[in-house]
Amino acid sequence: MKIKLKSPILKAALLLAAPLLFLGSSKIAAPLPKWEQMFDGKDLKGWDIKIRNHDFNDNYNNTFRVENGQLEVRYDKYTKFDQQYGHLFYKKQYSHYLIGVEYRFVGEQANGGEGWALRNSGIMIHGQDPKTMGKNQDFPNSIEVQLLGGTGEGKRPTCNVCTPGTQYVQHGKVIKTHCVESSSPTFTGDQWVRAEVLVLGDSLVVHYVNGEEVLRYQQPQKDPVGGAEEGALLKSGTISLQSESHPIDFRKVEIIDLEQYAKDPKKLKEVIDKLMSAKRVAKQ
Repeated sequence: MKIKLKSPILKAALLLAAPLLFLGSSKIAAPLPKWEQMFDGKDLKGWDIKIRNHDFNDNYNNTFRVENGQLEVRYDKYTKFDQQYGHLFYKKQYSHYLIGVEYRFVGEQANGGEGWALRNSGIMIHGQDPKTMGKNQDFPNSIEVQLLGGTGEGKRPTCNVCTPGTQYVQHGKVIKTHCVESSSPTFTGDQWVRAEVLVLGDSLVVHYVNGEEVLRYQQPQKDPVGGAEEGALLKSGTISLQSESHPIDFRKVEIIDLEQYAKDPKKLKEVIDKLMSAKRVAKQ
């Protein structure tokens, strides 16, 4: 099957198909955009909440909270998790960007959490508006950058990709498998990990762990309808953080908006190459 590339920044995606390189020979230095903090370490201003079986912005049992300058996901007030999956949505939507998150898993899983949800969370990108989610809907339609922690038994990479209500293209083929593993190492215990995700509209998504590329794919899209092979391309959407029954801390959530370069593939590549030439590793 031939995949048609429809994105207006196809040239940028093709330029980034190879590993990112330094642009030491560039004559004109592109101004490096700055990280914007999505979480200020004080409160949840700028975020919305949707937890399954609860109304929009009902922070059931104080699931999402700010303590010690960190964004924490906790279940100490739950008697049973009971599939009450939650998502913390940033109010602004994005199309072209680089997001960086530093996280760690802590404590014990909530009573009643599924086995697969042990040391499991996620960054949801290109997601639906939480106001359009059904009260009993478990996950927003989105591309999930799945965050996993090791259990002490075998390999368990992080920054995988999962697809609630979505699919994508990789190596020229539409991928319908719900979750696909990255090439990252396994992180056990309560160590901090830095995850970064480069998102270029409907063209390209790249996952990084502690400065190393671990996964890339193209053309994020909705699940197809009417028997079609491909769905509508996802050009933008919400960003959210998950609560899936295991406590997790986020000490940093930051973003670089690349929208200003979206129509200039050469400049976009130059900026991205410079950004990714710096290896950002979470400090313990």
